[in-house]
Amino acid sequence: QVQLVESGGGLVQAGGSLRLSCAASGGFVSNYAMGWFRQAPGKEREIVAAGSRNGDSLYYRNPVKGRFTLSRDNAKNTVYLQMNSLKPEDTAVYYCAARWGTYSTSLRDYRYWGQGTQVTVSS
Repeated sequence: QVQLVESGGGLVQAGGSLRLSCAASGGFVSNYAMGWFRQAPGKEREIVAAGSRNGDSLYYRNPVKGRFTLSRDNAKNTVYLQMNSLKPEDTAVYYCAARWGTYSTSLRDYRYWGQGTQVTVSS
C-alpha cells in the first residue's frame, strides 16, 4: 500500500507563499486520485483541493481558488500544493490523501493519508 509523507509547512506572514509536498512510497501517485485536506483547531477536516490521476480534473475549495494549485511530478512520485497569497484563515494542519478511482471531495473516500504538516499564517 502507498505511504504518504507531507513536508513544506511552516510559519509565514499573510500574503506569503508555501509549497507543500506529498511524497509517496510503496506505490505510484500516477495510480491514485489525490486530495489535500486541512484541519484547523476545533474544526472538522475539510477538502482543499483534489485532482484526478491524470491531472485533467481538478477541484478547489472556493476560498482557495486562484491562490492554491495542486500539481504532480510523477517522476518524483510527489504531489504538490502551491499556496500563494496566504491568509491567517489558511492556518491548519494540511494532509494529503490518496484513493483509487476518481477524485472525491469527501475525506471518507480516501484510504491513504499522510501524517500532516502544520501551516501557520501570521497577520
